[in-house]
Amino acid sequence: MAIEIKVPVLPESVSDATIATWHKKPGDAVKRDENLVDLETDKVVLEVPSPVDGVLKQIVKDSGSTVTSQELIALLEEGAAQGSASAAGAAPGLTSSAAAKPAAASAVTPAAFKATAPAKPVAGSEQLSPAGLRVASEEKIDPTKVSGSGRDGRVTKEDLVNFMRSGAVQSDAANVAPAARGADGRPEERVAMTRMRTKIAERLMQSKNSIAMLTSFNEINLGRVSALRKELGEQFEKTHGIKLGFMSFFVKAACEAL
Repeated sequence: MAIEIKVPVLPESVSDATIATWHKKPGDAVKRDENLVDLETDKVVLEVPSPVDGVLKQIVKDSGSTVTSQELIALLEEGAAQGSASAAGAAPGLTSSAAAKPAAASAVTPAAFKATAPAKPVAGSEQLSPAGLRVASEEKIDPTKVSGSGRDGRVTKEDLVNFMRSGAVQSDAANVAPAARGADGRPEERVAMTRMRTKIAERLMQSKNSIAMLTSFNEINLGRVSALRKELGEQFEKTHGIKLGFMSFFVKAACEAL
């Protein structure tokens, strides 16, 4: 049975929401209470969980769409559809003869062994120390291209560092597309603002344009204060262990004013 997935009831002050991210694709199996999609509003990000176990049948509203309260966004097929389909596909295999089972097992075993076999390490990395292996992995250096100065011609960490400083790594790095850089030369990446960030920026600009922004200055003659600091500064430091600054006079003036 198809179940409609709708936008939950939005708060009173929120009129609509934007579909941020779908965590499932059509045909994916979902469990009850598993998050299907994130809805982004001006204030919060809402999660829409699955009400039952089943399979996501159709996505009505894609990511980036604007939706309102109780609007249909997806269809969910209740029940383990994928599980029944796999069981149906496995049923014909039960009628096969018992003699075919050993052959099938022998055919599957090498493939399974290859799938679980560990990946072959980079040539030359097995001779590196942990520190040298870290430098080679971080700087993307092929140890086979570095001449070793260690025992039995082994490549040491110092060999990798010298190889990196010599500029030999630049030939490999030249093939990588350079990242966009700003006016100051640092890497720069532009990322779209979320709806919440956009609303915050909008409110800040509205506040800046509607509220008077001003700074007032009050000039005070501190000539007598400066003369008093020169006269009593040394004696004050010997008595109290700290220098006589302007803040002491500001605090005294504020206390007397209050």
